[in-house]
Amino acid sequence: MAVHHAESPASVACYGMLRNTMRTASTEQSELAAATAKRRTFAIISHPDAGKTTLTEKLLLYSGLIRTAGMVRGRKGGKTAASDWMGMEQERGISITASAMQFPYKDAVINLLDTPGHQDFSEDTYRTLTAADSAIMVIDAAKGVEAQTRKLFAVCRLRRIPVLTFVNKMDLPGRPPLDLMTEVEQALTIHASAVNWPIGSGSDFAGIVTRDDNRVALFSKTARGGATKVDVETMALADLAASGRVSADVMGQVQHDLELLAIAGNPLSHEQFLNGQVTPVFFGSALTNFGVESFLDAFVRLAPSPGARPADGEDGVELAIDPVERPFSAYVFKLQANMNPKHRDSTAFLRVCSGRFDRDMVVKHHRLGRDVRLSRPHSLVAQERSTVEEAFPGDIIGIINPGVFAIGDTISTTGGFAFKPLPQFQPEIFARIRPTDVGKRKAFDKGMEQMAQEGTVQIMRSLNDLESLVAAVGRLQFDVLQYRLRHEYRVETVLDALPFTCSAWLEGDPATFKAPSTSMIVKDQRGRVVVLFQDALMKSIGRDRNPDHILKDMG
Repeated sequence: MAVHHAESPASVACYGMLRNTMRTASTEQSELAAATAKRRTFAIISHPDAGKTTLTEKLLLYSGLIRTAGMVRGRKGGKTAASDWMGMEQERGISITASAMQFPYKDAVINLLDTPGHQDFSEDTYRTLTAADSAIMVIDAAKGVEAQTRKLFAVCRLRRIPVLTFVNKMDLPGRPPLDLMTEVEQALTIHASAVNWPIGSGSDFAGIVTRDDNRVALFSKTARGGATKVDVETMALADLAASGRVSADVMGQVQHDLELLAIAGNPLSHEQFLNGQVTPVFFGSALTNFGVESFLDAFVRLAPSPGARPADGEDGVELAIDPVERPFSAYVFKLQANMNPKHRDSTAFLRVCSGRFDRDMVVKHHRLGRDVRLSRPHSLVAQERSTVEEAFPGDIIGIINPGVFAIGDTISTTGGFAFKPLPQFQPEIFARIRPTDVGKRKAFDKGMEQMAQEGTVQIMRSLNDLESLVAAVGRLQFDVLQYRLRHEYRVETVLDALPFTCSAWLEGDPATFKAPSTSMIVKDQRGRVVVLFQDALMKSIGRDRNPDHILKDMG
């Protein structure tokens, strides 16, 4: 016989509160999981002039975020690409700094990271790649896999980032698509799987056929040169020959290629794609918008949502920070000053790694060991800001930096770990820099400090602090430095090149270091002693002469 005990009103109320708390926590967890599953965070990589920034612009067009796409090399007075916000970028028609954009697309939320293609800005690109879950590799159909593409792909492989390939400029004279597929496989040591296939190229380019359903999308040039969306006519491949839209030679070549791919081509395995063993390949023309929408649809379907991120615990044990199970965490992968001349502030770009971000939340700053408030959070389309009330794993948000954030900083609500450090490059060129007007010294020092924090250049000083030097990976970084000092800080400068090509941190007493006559001893931004060498031979001689000192490569 069961005995029923009466429960007090207080215990009933307590049980109800506990049940509601559990239900709320469960609901929040479900909402977080759903929001995370919708995110696609990726970077676009390519060699310069392959069409990367143009493709970025067209993805924004098809998302509905912009109504008219601007070309990178616009006519005087015309539109420029939304991702190229810096004046120098618009003048030269190249991307100089990475930019971040978020936009909805159908049922997904896209976080797009546009990166500089020029090798002189590799360091910014490499850091930005750490914030991506996947990458789109843009290849020029006429040039194939170029040098910078190889370098950037190697970074993606190192970081286990899956890569989709977009072969661009199919409407211009180019190489046979089978040759391009072979080069991708041989140059990058990855299997390539064609999702669609071009019908002709250059003046004979008629469209693309999707291999899984043999449907053809027909190409037609638009009057506005790709500034707006295009309507695409479709038909079955079997009906194309009878339509008279393509020549017998082109049709014969397409059928031959498709038969060869069916026999010897690589199948597309989603698991192998995520593991970096195969890259899905798409063909199209970003300039004319052809193939862009179908590519974006496929990207959303194939690309991964945010996953666990590796971190180091306080005890040195490696951890996996799960995006849903862990409370809020993020890290700083980029700093940028003066994105908007109206604001004159520094923005810290955060990649949200786990949990939910809420506006004005207080978090632990792991490096500084104190709490900070994340004030004025904003999302970005290039330099255009909009206030962010909440964000989820995979999202990129900008935070006003009051001077507390550095590249690589970890923040979280719990503390106890730090995300893996970001890569630093060995500088290869060095110079002295000074303002032409000594009265502008204060503005000069401020500008130099901010750009050093961003990683645009590295600042070095003589051991007595009387002389400033700058170091960079590529010459264009010096051009950017002087341009920004002139336009953002109103400081004209003189730059004198120095005859050094490599460097090393010095461990040991610099006073007893027997330096080669052509070398120079300085200190970096953190006060570490650095030896600058004319070339690798002099560096080797420096090592041989100083067995009691250690020369440690920078980077």
